[in-house]
Amino acid sequence: MNLYPSDAREANPKSSNGHSMEQASAAVSIPSRVTIRVVAICLLMIFAEGYDVAIYGAVLPMLTHGTDWSLSQLQLGAIASCSLAGMMIGAMGAGTLSDVIGRRSVLLFSVGLFSAMMAAAALAPTPTWFVIARVIGGLGLGGVVPTAAALTVEYSPENRRSFNYALIYTGYSIGGIVVALLAIAWLPSHGWRGLFWLGAAPLVVMPFVARFLPESLDFLLSKGRVSKAQSVADTLGIRLTRGQVATLDAGKKSKAAPVRALFGGSYLRATLAFWLAMFMGLLLLYGLSTWLPQLMRKAGFPLGSSLGLLVALNSTAAVGSLLGGAVADRLGSKPVVSTLYLLAAASLCALPFAHGTVEVYVLVGLAGIGTIGNTMLLGAYITRYYPPANRATGIGWVLGVGRFGAITGPLIGGLLAQANAPLSWNFYAFAVAGVAAAAVLAMVPATVGKKNS
Repeated sequence: MNLYPSDAREANPKSSNGHSMEQASAAVSIPSRVTIRVVAICLLMIFAEGYDVAIYGAVLPMLTHGTDWSLSQLQLGAIASCSLAGMMIGAMGAGTLSDVIGRRSVLLFSVGLFSAMMAAAALAPTPTWFVIARVIGGLGLGGVVPTAAALTVEYSPENRRSFNYALIYTGYSIGGIVVALLAIAWLPSHGWRGLFWLGAAPLVVMPFVARFLPESLDFLLSKGRVSKAQSVADTLGIRLTRGQVATLDAGKKSKAAPVRALFGGSYLRATLAFWLAMFMGLLLLYGLSTWLPQLMRKAGFPLGSSLGLLVALNSTAAVGSLLGGAVADRLGSKPVVSTLYLLAAASLCALPFAHGTVEVYVLVGLAGIGTIGNTMLLGAYITRYYPPANRATGIGWVLGVGRFGAITGPLIGGLLAQANAPLSWNFYAFAVAGVAAAAVLAMVPATVGKKNS
């Protein structure tokens, strides 16, 4: 392996060809087999997270089945928000920790923690036990996306980063689909606890993941751990290049304060805009995902059909995010993400006026693209935007702040349900969040040499 020595010219965050530090970090040629391995593992981890997140909305109509729990509509919404509070803390803490100790160990711990808490929730004899398990599990859930996102971006070629991020996040939608299908077949006769036991399954595959998941080369170099980076690169068949050393030198300057770097120079405006956009986007996503089955039952759909709409919401999100990721790699993330948020808002506003099952499914499908699918694309945009030294911190803190929106969404749905508000008000409330997310993204400045605007 030939590792180029650093020099004064490369101590600047820009490399010798004038491109940004982020582009320089992508100079290394990653073998496709390595990219496939990392993407496959991260997709599996995101699938487990998607299953966990979607399970509550799927079992909510029958959560008290087989227990003596007496929960109001508002309490049901509050339970969802408590789990999301754990995710908020987990995302911010794990993202920052990942930029300090590494992506790999944080990802493995996060998945192990939330899987164990799924088993604890399945055993819950009381609502208090259940809430505690969901909050602690949320800490683990919050750590999955920042670390998986950073690993995926750092092991992907520059022209496939948005697509590969969207690809791993299809696991989120697939997890939601699996939960909904299992709920259709399982809930009426067996209740909800078995679905939570299945959510503990990732514990079985953790030894396999630990064996095959590599640490990020960008992270190792940004921390000056050159010998370790060389060892990992040798194992993976990767030749480190001058661009990687540019990342090393720039990373040494900022490694002590990954959070403070989010507010330095040109990143301040982008950071604040990303926080607001993710807040609105997650309010829309979690509010709709949590309450869609219940809202459609209120509209006259039976349990099976209302859960089928949850399948449609997640299915179209998976397909839409892949197509959107491919377009974003060509045209830039900002216009694609903004347009899809407006699409979600329009489809939700049209739902109260839909006539016929087919029209309802089409509109819910479009909402899935503009909510779940678009959150994947927003995450890819943010992860690509920040440099390696604080990449996981950047996406982690955006997701953490955004969790306030995720907490707010289910509570808004619970308040509207408790007040017996007209069905259309629920959809209009979530549509406003979509419009606001699209508007605030206009504040994000373009990065040097990249098509983000």
